[in-house]
Amino acid sequence: MNKSSKLATVQDITFSNCAPEAKECILKRNSNVSITVEFTPSVETKSLETVIHGIIMNLPVPFPLPQPDACKDSGLVCPIKAGEKVSYKASMPVLKSYPKVKVDIKLELKNSDDEDLVCVIISARVN
Repeated sequence: MNKSSKLATVQDITFSNCAPEAKECILKRNSNVSITVEFTPSVETKSLETVIHGIIMNLPVPFPLPQPDACKDSGLVCPIKAGEKVSYKASMPVLKSYPKVKVDIKLELKNSDDEDLVCVIISARVN
């Protein structure tokens, strides 16, 4: 799992049914996967939007989320203060219609200026 950000420090990423040392996470079709990202922002953030893409053969495909507002139903309470460690939790559906492919999942938490507060890339395979 890759993590990068200029505006926050990512302490931990947990992806359901996936060991931190795994080369790729297995996503079972017709199920939900959960992700938790613990991070400490270096700037105050009034709002956050969750943006997820599946990157297949270098092509980013938008991944629809039931709740793109990262300040609702995620454990985060906005505004988020600088220097305050917080935990973001989300659940994503893995639809039965998804093809069985290798995919990199790119999760971004974007602030109101469309800047990445958090950017995480998880190697995965849809089964």
